[in-house]
Amino acid sequence: MARSKKAQDATAGAGRDQLLRYYRDMLLIRRFEERAGQLYGMGLIGGFCHLYIGQEAIAVGMEGIRKPGDQIITGYRDHGHMLAAGMESRAVMAELTGRAGGSSRGKGGSMHMFSTEAGFYGGHGIVGAQVSLGTGLALANKYSANGNVAFAYFGDGAANQGQVYESFNMAELWSLPVVYVIENNQYAMGTSVERSAAETHLHKRGASFRIPGEEVDGMDVEAVAAAGAKAAEHARSGQGPFILEMKTYRYRGHSMSDPAKYRTKEEVDEVKKTRDPIEHLREKLDAAKVTEDDLKAIDAEVKRIVADAAEFARTSPEPEPAELYTDVYLEAAE
Repeated sequence: MARSKKAQDATAGAGRDQLLRYYRDMLLIRRFEERAGQLYGMGLIGGFCHLYIGQEAIAVGMEGIRKPGDQIITGYRDHGHMLAAGMESRAVMAELTGRAGGSSRGKGGSMHMFSTEAGFYGGHGIVGAQVSLGTGLALANKYSANGNVAFAYFGDGAANQGQVYESFNMAELWSLPVVYVIENNQYAMGTSVERSAAETHLHKRGASFRIPGEEVDGMDVEAVAAAGAKAAEHARSGQGPFILEMKTYRYRGHSMSDPAKYRTKEEVDEVKKTRDPIEHLREKLDAAKVTEDDLKAIDAEVKRIVADAAEFARTSPEPEPAELYTDVYLEAAE
């Protein structure tokens, strides 16, 4: 099967325009999540809220190689994936605040948004559940022979869940078109990978099922896109599943209620100083002769989008009580 132009470009290395798109999309996620954190502190976002700050290169890089019809499914750290998939910033922010203008009409909140139009099949609150569901999406793709690939994202903590390995087994047994993307941000809630995993090289977890895997620098958007293109081609061509372990880092706590005392400030600062995905991309943009004025224009655009989304989320009305009864049952025709 011929590779898509996006996949070819990702493998060959991004040009100036693609690098600028990466920068814009990653910066949008960063600024959106920072504002979401502020709204949470103001009491406008209730329940849990898991921020994606530090991991932006993964969602953006993988989106760069996704083809129309391919599906995304992930866990509860999902806002970045929604924005990368093209979901409206207003709708995502309004869903965080539980308003009628939200993508799930205010009923999903931070962890349970959904958009079939964007090919986004949800954040999911149960650790590891999305892996089984993503495998089911891949089964549907194979059954219908539509040529689509399912991308199932999960973290290093979810990598220890039993249903993950049941999914691996079935996916390889039936040669399903699925790419498992492990976002290894080094900490499962408050426990480091070294303390919770006997095998810390998580891309090897599929070895006993004969699933190939690869470790990727998840802080480098070009490296993510290149690895994603390779994995997607493997799955789409009928060779079965592929595992990508994205080595990344989250700057904030596990959720907004986590003070993250299990790691030092010096550790976080060192990652920000030496491995930040946006700063790393800025270095590539400098080499591509992108001017400071170009970057300032993108910065200004992103600030406007985020400010507008926050205002919309603040002023959008709450859902009508009748919404409690919608999308609960599907009435079958007699």
